[in-house]
Amino acid sequence: MSGRLAVAAGVVLVAVVVLVAGLWLFQRHLVYLPSPGPVPPAATVLPGAEDVVLSTGDGLRLGAWYVPAQGPRRDVTVLVANGNAGDRSLRAPLAAALRAEGLDVLLFDYRGFGGNPGRPTEDGLVADARAARDHLVRERGVAPSRLLYLGESLGGAVVARLAAEGPVGGVVLRSPFVDLPSVGERVYPFLPVRLLLVDRFPVVEPIARARVPTTVVLGEADSLIPPVQSRAVAAAADGRVVAVPGAEHNDAVLGHGPALVEAVTRQAEALG
Repeated sequence: MSGRLAVAAGVVLVAVVVLVAGLWLFQRHLVYLPSPGPVPPAATVLPGAEDVVLSTGDGLRLGAWYVPAQGPRRDVTVLVANGNAGDRSLRAPLAAALRAEGLDVLLFDYRGFGGNPGRPTEDGLVADARAARDHLVRERGVAPSRLLYLGESLGGAVVARLAAEGPVGGVVLRSPFVDLPSVGERVYPFLPVRLLLVDRFPVVEPIARARVPTTVVLGEADSLIPPVQSRAVAAAADGRVVAVPGAEHNDAVLGHGPALVEAVTRQAEALG
């Protein structure tokens, strides 16, 4: 019997090792869920929008859409950093809602998303967002004080790092987490996630260091990113919280609904 138990324990141990090794090797396939692309031309989705090519510091060329404001222009530009899935075409309703409020918008896709070259990593995504910011500041003449970052979920970690690097008018974080391991521990409570994860995506530390006006928009029914985590981010930034009752993580009301649009508009108005 003891021999059988030893064999069974050995089988379980091997299975656990294989599982952990597999998750470590393929973890980025679980974190990043890009659409394969290609993305349609900007003007076919948002009339008046234009296709843009961003150049990253490591030599990649990434697709983006510049969406100019409609109606009275506020002279404020919103850089949108996507979450971990899809592509910029899925953010078209958000861009349409923001442009209707007089805001210019830049939608872009990370490396490996929307037909872009490269493979996504934490540093790679930040480099891609940095290229988007540089395009706005250097090529379109947007003053950093007239620039807002809007980070969606994982994109909140991207723009938090960007905000800590240099001046920006303000930040809006939609459904941010404390850091990626805090999310992974909820999904895989039986695994040593903090030891396994390569990409960490901290939010609390960089947004606290950035010291910029920050608004956090969260869904009170979010089962993926608990509201307590988003509130912790807001507390670290000494920011404002906008809670949407009954909203889940991927609900349209959080993606481009009135609460999110009003939060961005209010940040823009605060710039004067």
